[in-house]
Amino acid sequence: MKKISTTLLLVLAAVQLFAQTATAPDSLYASDKIYVVVVCAGIILLGLIMFLFSIDRRLKKIEKKSTGKN
Repeated sequence: MKKISTTLLLVLAAVQLFAQTATAPDSLYASDKIYVVVVCAGIILLGLIMFLFSIDRRLKKIEKKSTGKN
């Protein structure tokens, strides 16, 4: 029964692939939407880097305070 259900699932997945078009006329690059994706990814990456640097500064302050008390 497991082999039959696995085979059926794979056949259904293959049928779905045939429903896809061979070429994508409205791709991200053709419609200039790729630039929006790149800008969004850059903003997210920049935000993460800034967040990590702010955590590093706070951690250094905490380390200085803790070493001064010991």
